[in-house]
Amino acid sequence: MKSVFIFILFTLFFSSLGNIYSQSLRSNVNEGVENYHKGKFVDAEVKFKKALEKNPDSFEANFNLGDTYYKQKKYEDALKAYSAAIASTKDKNHISKTYYNIGNTLLKNKKIKESIEAYKNALKIKPDDMDAKYNLSYALSQLKNQNDKKQQKKNDKDKNKDKDKQKDQDKNDKNNQQNNRDKKQQQDQKKNKDNKKEQNPNQQKADKNNLSKEEALEHIKSSIEEFKELYAVEGDFLDIEEFLADEFGLEPDYVLDFFYYVQVF
Repeated sequence: MKSVFIFILFTLFFSSLGNIYSQSLRSNVNEGVENYHKGKFVDAEVKFKKALEKNPDSFEANFNLGDTYYKQKKYEDALKAYSAAIASTKDKNHISKTYYNIGNTLLKNKKIKESIEAYKNALKIKPDDMDAKYNLSYALSQLKNQNDKKQQKKNDKDKNKDKDKQKDQDKNDKNNQQNNRDKKQQQDQKKNKDNKKEQNPNQQKADKNNLSKEEALEHIKSSIEEFKELYAVEGDFLDIEEFLADEFGLEPDYVLDFFYYVQVF
C-alpha cells in the first residue's frame, strides 16, 4: 500500500506540474494575442517568445509570433516563425492559413515570384480560399507590371543605344563630307596652281616686252652662264660682248641695244 500511495502521489505531482506548464504556455499566448490586438507588438513578441520557451513546437506561439514580426516589418523573422509553425502542425487548415501569411510577407518584402508560389500552396490545400485567390491575382498583376517595366527599360536603353549609334554615324558622315570638301579644295588649289604654271611662260614673255635696258642687262647677266655653255665661249662679259659683235656684225656699243630690242633673251 505504501508503494502504491507513493506512486499515486508521484503521478499526481507530475500531473499537477503538467497543468501548470500548460497553463503558463496558454497564459503567455493569450497575453501575447491581447497585446497584439492593442497594437503593442513588442510586448506581444515577448509573450510569444516566453510561450515558445515552454514549448518550441507550439503552432499558436510560432504563428502569432510570425504575425507580430510582420506588423513590425521584420519580414525575414516572420518567415522563419511561419516556417516553424508549418513544421509544428499537421492541420491542413492551419498550414493553408500559414502559407497565405507567408505569401503576404513575401509580397511586402518585394519577392513577388515567391509570394505567388506561397498563395498557390495555400490554394492547393484550400481551393475555395477567396482571400488567397484575390492576393494571387494581385501578385500576378504586380509581376506583369514588373516585367513590363523591365522590358520598357530595356527598350529605352536599346533606343538610346541606337540614338547614340546614329549620332556617331551622323558625326562620321559629317567628317567624311568635310574631308571630301577639303580634298576637293586641295585638288582645286593644285589645279589652279598647275594652270598658273602653264600661264607663267606667256606672262614672263610679256614681261620681257616691258623690260628696261638696265633690266635687260641684268637678265643677260643672269643667263650668261647658259650662253657660255651654248656657244662654248670663255671669258668675261666684255669678251662675250665683243664675240657677239663679231658674230652678228655689230658695233660693240650697240650689241646690248640690239639684243634688247630683238628680245634674244
